[in-house]
Amino acid sequence: MSKNARPRRTLPCLFLVLLLSGLPLAGCSGEKSADTPAEAAEAAAPTPGSDSGPIATRPAAARKHEKGETAPRNPNERPIPAFEGTTLEGKRLAIRDLLGSRIVLFFFNPEVEPAAEIGQALAALSDEARDHNFAIIGIGVGSDHATLSRFVEEHAFPFPVIDDSVGEITRRLRLRSPNAILEVDPDGYMGFGIGYFPKKGDVRSVVGSELREKLRLPDRDSGEPGALDVRPAAPELGVISMATGKRLETRDLEGRAAIVIFFLHTCPHCHHALAAIKTILESIPSQQRPRLVAISVSNASPAAIRASLSEKGLDYFDPHLDPGQKAADRWGVTGGVPVIFVLDEQTRIRHRSSGWDTSRDAAILRMKLARAAGVRVPMLLDPTGYSGNDVCGICHEQEYATWKYTKHATAFDTLVTHGANRRTDCVGCHVVGFDQKGGYDFRRQPRHLEGVGCESCHGRGGPHLSPDFVPKATTRPEQHDYEPICSTCHNPQHSLGFDYATFRPRISHRRIAAMSNAERIELLGGSGPGRELLPSRADHVGSEACRSCHEKEYATWQTGPHGHAGKTLEAAGKAGEADCLACHTTAYGKPGGFRPGVPIASQPDLARVGCESCHGPGGDHVGDGARRRGTILSLGDKCDTCVILKICGSCHDDANDPGFQFKVEERIEAQRHGTIDPTTTEATDSADRELLHRTFVLLADGHPD
Repeated sequence: MSKNARPRRTLPCLFLVLLLSGLPLAGCSGEKSADTPAEAAEAAAPTPGSDSGPIATRPAAARKHEKGETAPRNPNERPIPAFEGTTLEGKRLAIRDLLGSRIVLFFFNPEVEPAAEIGQALAALSDEARDHNFAIIGIGVGSDHATLSRFVEEHAFPFPVIDDSVGEITRRLRLRSPNAILEVDPDGYMGFGIGYFPKKGDVRSVVGSELREKLRLPDRDSGEPGALDVRPAAPELGVISMATGKRLETRDLEGRAAIVIFFLHTCPHCHHALAAIKTILESIPSQQRPRLVAISVSNASPAAIRASLSEKGLDYFDPHLDPGQKAADRWGVTGGVPVIFVLDEQTRIRHRSSGWDTSRDAAILRMKLARAAGVRVPMLLDPTGYSGNDVCGICHEQEYATWKYTKHATAFDTLVTHGANRRTDCVGCHVVGFDQKGGYDFRRQPRHLEGVGCESCHGRGGPHLSPDFVPKATTRPEQHDYEPICSTCHNPQHSLGFDYATFRPRISHRRIAAMSNAERIELLGGSGPGRELLPSRADHVGSEACRSCHEKEYATWQTGPHGHAGKTLEAAGKAGEADCLACHTTAYGKPGGFRPGVPIASQPDLARVGCESCHGPGGDHVGDGARRRGTILSLGDKCDTCVILKICGSCHDDANDPGFQFKVEERIEAQRHGTIDPTTTEATDSADRELLHRTFVLLADGHPD
């Protein structure tokens, strides 16, 4: 379900509590300022003479990025100061020892509410920490050791807690808020932060929901699981008109679309939003014009609110008061403003946004309101760059809904989880428009261009602006051939064994839409069609057959754990267990491989994780007259996490080697051998281009090219 569609309770973010702690913790939120909100409302519309019209060619090829290359840090990104402390169990814990995975620091004063509820929200996530590569560390502040110990024991926090009762760490970080959450990325730079928490309502749910989004964890609060069209009912309002004193309820809005905005009369971003809303509403015929409900989150006097709005020329509507902030709590408005909702005529939520980005929010809101009102939707695509899925999804609702059930939708999240979201050699296939004008870049890091989005496959602005982006099918010119588009990322270096015909159904909008809810849930949690990653035609010959030509590689391998994997089973008394032998020998039970039922001592060459365990059978590769190229799988040019991890992961799984997926590069470097020979990537006689393609096609449908 769309993150914009459900009534989330948003908490304000970071740096407000650390190192920039002199700034206020609450108030308005937003990203950029434009010249005027009215101009922003029109900015996305194509204009004569602009470059927003159709383009005849695909964008220029992006420059090649070296393996492991990372983007430079922005000037406003800050590393966390080094610190260490002693846990309640007496263990010394230093921040430097935790780097390499994400760290969630929970600063709390056990005597200040709502520390318990925040801790419970974090505790509920602890079971997912290992699978998503983060650790939770509590830091008790502002109390004494005895009180802190009792508090942690009472609430049974499953994560370590450092005792900072003396305030050494908090002073070092210049922390002023008694309760705060701060994320540290794998390199030690500060990420998101939360410094304000509601004290009423379901605090645990509010904090947990916010953390799930920020940590990019699977959404567990998505209404009807597997559903496509999820529009939650709007909560009750119960706000009071400043003009009449009458109470307005949600049911009073039925029969016509509505826009609900929670605002602060002194907030510049709210001023921009309200001005843009005025322009947008005037563009819709009066008979279908949505109703505006503007709710003040301030406890200032009505006179002060009216005066402030009048001064800004924004006194075109009747503001509403929210006694006791009850509506704000029900609608999940606990942090920065403006928070804007678009309701349909049945008072279901079609859109939710927090903050105000004047570069794009006015255009999105104009399109959303037009859609909700049932009038013509203006196509306000980004005239100079990429618009993002949320814009495409306004008109292409079903396509957008089905896309969210694909791995493409969370492609960027996988980089964040693996600490690779700053890798320039990786990010291009996990975002929209990298290295292209108006596309994803590390300076802005636009959230709306994360993931493999609509414009990754259909071009900038889709066929509206890029009609020739997708080539015509040679056999059926009336159709498009997406295989060349897919192959730019799903290539042998990054997607071994990829077969377009087999995998396309998993991203087909039409096919996903026709699925049942249960099938869509399974699709979201699946790993794709089964595929054998290693060639399987030839017999195995053992590692000794490789030694004469690959002497240095053999020596490196032999000294590592793989070189004596069988002996570890003997030492553990498990040399006769088939489940263990399958991963501690070469080609267990396969042609030419380790023979079941035969002692390890009788077949020592195969009683280890040999060359063929990773590179495939060598029967067609060795021997007089054998073709050297194209008969074995070279891994030197492959992506460590995209390809090699899948091969290693068949044995190094969560049951046998938990956390391996986040340490794969480190493990590979410890035993890396061989070079990237030019023949590895040649189109002719290459194992990963010719032989593997034929093998996988044969496995898929029995009809090689």
